[in-house]
Amino acid sequence: MKTQSRPAHEIPAWHLYGERAPFPDIAHMERIIDRAAGLDWQIRPHRHTHLLQIFLLLSGQITFHAEGQSRSLAPPVALCLPPAAVHGFDFSAGTEGWVLSLPVHNFPEFLADGAELAFILNRPAILPPNSDVQGNFIRLFDIWSGSGRFRSTELRCVLGQILCALFKDQTAPAPQDQTRSDPRIAKFQSLIATYANEHWPVSRYATALGMSARNLGRLCKQQTGLPPQAMIESHLMREAARLLAYTRMSAQSIAHRLGYDDPSYFNRRFRTFANMSPGAYRRRLEQ
Repeated sequence: MKTQSRPAHEIPAWHLYGERAPFPDIAHMERIIDRAAGLDWQIRPHRHTHLLQIFLLLSGQITFHAEGQSRSLAPPVALCLPPAAVHGFDFSAGTEGWVLSLPVHNFPEFLADGAELAFILNRPAILPPNSDVQGNFIRLFDIWSGSGRFRSTELRCVLGQILCALFKDQTAPAPQDQTRSDPRIAKFQSLIATYANEHWPVSRYATALGMSARNLGRLCKQQTGLPPQAMIESHLMREAARLLAYTRMSAQSIAHRLGYDDPSYFNRRFRTFANMSPGAYRRRLEQ
């Protein structure tokens, strides 16, 4: 079976499927039923520009759509989908499984260029999970949904066990086939982290990288699917989301901290990004 492909600009990019609001946690976990049941068990093709996702599918009839192609999956099966990979699903009612979403910037030990697993994790993979993987997914969910003293460290440890168990028998791509991100993107992201609060124009970032603003735009679209300004604003809005979640700073104080002279403009930009006001975002997290 084959599905019609759509131009990249028509494929939605979500934080989590169907949501514009970013999550401020180190990672996100949910069962397939938690999202798919409310969507008639269909997840339409989409992508996540900043997330690595790992699916552990345990039962049900599953059709996986990727890059215009469709295939049936026989559970138990695991999927690893790198950032920007277009994917969708048709699940039979009652399908059981998990989806784990990992913001790339939170896991440099696994995902940064040069990390042991980076080459493998940068490519879509369909893998046979063993019992260790299934048990560790349950353990990871227990840790993620709790508030233990060493929650972040435990999450990273169990995640490492899951990744190693999934990929220990996989052969790394040959050097000529390895798909590395352009190092200029990492440098651009580093500059964003340092200077976004100063609201540099794109041209200044381009100059710092030794390239034209036009070429920086092409590079960003090719590597991430986003224009440079969207990457800059996404960084600022993710930082705003973290400050709303983990501090009691007012929205006005957060706006000034992030370099916005006009708090009302910041509120409008956050609403566009998260589909809700800063106050509503904080109230949602407190429910």
